Amino acid sequence: MDAAHPRVLGYLGRALSLELTAVQQYMTHASLAEAWGDQDSADRFRRETVEEMRHAEIIIQRMLSLGVAPAASQLLPVGLGSDLIALLHRNAELEQVLVGHYADAVRFCGLIADGDHRGFFEELWRDESHHADDLAHWLASIGADPRAHAVRAALA
Repeated sequence: MDAAHPRVLGYLGRALSLELTAVQQYMTHASLAEAWGDQDSADRFRRETVEEMRHAEIIIQRMLSLGVAPAASQLLPVGLGSDLIALLHRNAELEQVLVGHYADAVRFCGLIADGDHRGFFEELWRDESHHADDLAHWLASIGADPRAHAVRAALA
């Protein structure tokens, strides 16, 4: 693979940090749900953990193929909550950060005519958009407003 633009490498590094943040958060939420006796939610969070680990793995593979040593530079703190709805809102907030990051990466790669990396980031954007939609449906299915996290985030 040809050398990547330095900013593309930055997008890859930040993506790895965000995906590993998601792994840490979903894993923590699975443990919390299990402690609360909600095995179904714990299992679902664990499935999300695996999905995010797969994303981290493909980012690492991409970085290695470019001759770059993978390094997650900064993990975000785990967003906690006192109930399932709060956890789901925290996850929705994190998924929106991921969706936004990948959308920015896609736009940049389009600007520099880097179709290979644009396609790579588009695939991750689609996956994370799907995760965000799944969380919104989960919230709606338990009677919570899936948009409440956006309001709360805007007020913070």
